Amino acid sequence: MGMMKYVLLVVGFVLLIKGADYFVEASSSIAKVLRVPSIIIGLTIVAFGTSAPELAVSTAASFAGNNDIAVGNVLGSNMFNLLVVLGACGVIRPFAVKLRWDYAASVLAAVVLFIMILFDHTVSRMDAFLLLIMFAVFMFLTIRDALNNRVQGEEEYQALSPIRCLVYIVGGVAAIVCGGNMVVDCASAIARSFGLSQTLIGLTIVALGTSLPELVTSMVASGKGENGLALGNVIGSNIFNILMVLALSAAVKPVRVGILSVFDAMCLIGFSVIVWLLCWSKQRISRLEGWIMLIMYAVYAGYIIMR
Repeated sequence: MGMMKYVLLVVGFVLLIKGADYFVEASSSIAKVLRVPSIIIGLTIVAFGTSAPELAVSTAASFAGNNDIAVGNVLGSNMFNLLVVLGACGVIRPFAVKLRWDYAASVLAAVVLFIMILFDHTVSRMDAFLLLIMFAVFMFLTIRDALNNRVQGEEEYQALSPIRCLVYIVGGVAAIVCGGNMVVDCASAIARSFGLSQTLIGLTIVALGTSLPELVTSMVASGKGENGLALGNVIGSNIFNILMVLALSAAVKPVRVGILSVFDAMCLIGFSVIVWLLCWSKQRISRLEGWIMLIMYAVYAGYIIMR
């Protein structure tokens, strides 16, 4: 059995990477067929697909009645997406960034969450309702944006057939989710066999696990030069995590929030502002800035492990 865990870990990673590959290919094909900027597909289809594990983990936890981890999971994933996913994409291939209104929307979502949990340390059903309304408004604006930004096709593009697109997207997401689960389960089992604590495993491997889809998908997209998809995926996933994943968890059962999560929410807002300044300074993420983001995350992760 000992060897098996390592084999399954590798299989999980292969599923993740191949799933992301097909998923990105189908998504960029859809963007070209619909003639919309790929960042919009990143904000919607790709963000939704890669946020599926967070949605599954958090709503399952709510129905089981232990959704105290929901806020920590969402904030942890968002910081990982912002610093590690974008940072890694910048290190692989520096890219131009045009931060649009949706980045401001992701920061606004973090600020609203911070205000909600600051005083009564809960996300109530009323709060959940408000977050879901914000989510609906965000989706409406994104779709309107997509319709207004259609690009006239100059060159004939060899698109995938609709059926292949559907198969790639559904199969890709399924492979990403299964692969992610396998990686988390095997890594947790391996960590336990080395005697690491449950809390530490939860904060590191499980948080990393639910963010693996975003990481792999964005890195695959970045490697293929689809930077709009990579950026849209990060921003979209962060918005989905707060306005939908957390809202649905709280709608099932109000979420209690620990004092540490309030601090994490502050960190998320702070990191969002720093990343905004890094992107805004030269309108691109360079290798150096990518490394700065990765180092900021490493410092934060070190702090989480210590506390």
